[in-house]
Amino acid sequence: MSYLLQHTAHVLTTQMSAALAEIGMTPRAHCVLAHALQAERTQAQLAELSDLDKTTMVVTVDQLEKAGLAERVPSATDRRARIIKVTPAGERVVAEGQDIVDHVHEDVLGALPEQERTAFVSALNRLVNGHLATPVGPTEGTQGVRRPRQSRK
Repeated sequence: MSYLLQHTAHVLTTQMSAALAEIGMTPRAHCVLAHALQAERTQAQLAELSDLDKTTMVVTVDQLEKAGLAERVPSATDRRARIIKVTPAGERVVAEGQDIVDHVHEDVLGALPEQERTAFVSALNRLVNGHLATPVGPTEGTQGVRRPRQSRK
């Protein structure tokens, strides 16, 4: 089962990366922008939602700012916090990217018989939000397991 889940995740990630690359976007950048569009969120909040460490998040936001897709702005409620605001260009890229993401997902699910699609997604959601919601930390004397770089959306 581990192999099946890991292999499936790897292949889906490569397909998603290739599809989003056509518009100059990465899955990570799309995920951050999409979450930033949903609500006023700090960089730390977006990192948590996108399952990114601090360093990766800083690099990602720097790239988004350089591309003119997002900007760091002061929070209206906390002078110390910076909100990641999506620019109008970023909004257009998110919309285009979401169409691509939806198409990739539809293509993958289209490989299953129609009656299995809902059950498959439902079962994955139950695992992700239940039994497999929290990774187990390393036990004494063992190496930690590397976290996946890609977030679930």
